[in-house]
Amino acid sequence: MTAFDELERGDIVWGTDPLSDKGRPLLVLGTPRFPDHGLQLIRVLISSKSYHDDALTLRDEDYEGAPLGKRSHVLPWSLATLNSVTEVEFHMTSLVDERTEDVATQLIGYVNS
Repeated sequence: MTAFDELERGDIVWGTDPLSDKGRPLLVLGTPRFPDHGLQLIRVLISSKSYHDDALTLRDEDYEGAPLGKRSHVLPWSLATLNSVTEVEFHMTSLVDERTEDVATQLIGYVNS
């Protein structure tokens, strides 16, 4: 198991979903550390639902490790932070840098609009 403070940009973890009582895969986009709040994982949701028009579909070649079991889609507009080890259950896999950058670029586009 990967320790909370060892997680990096591009890692996919199973963690707390702020929109439901269940967990879900989450893509880590940033890992800033703040003096008063410690490590924060900036993350976006991953869904197996394909009806979101602007979702980024993950292809097998997008993974650095093993692909997720189902065809998955990153929801770059669904941004939040995790700041506690209890919010992350386990490390699942990672994305290649190029696909992680695609997600970050789309997110920045939402923030800038």
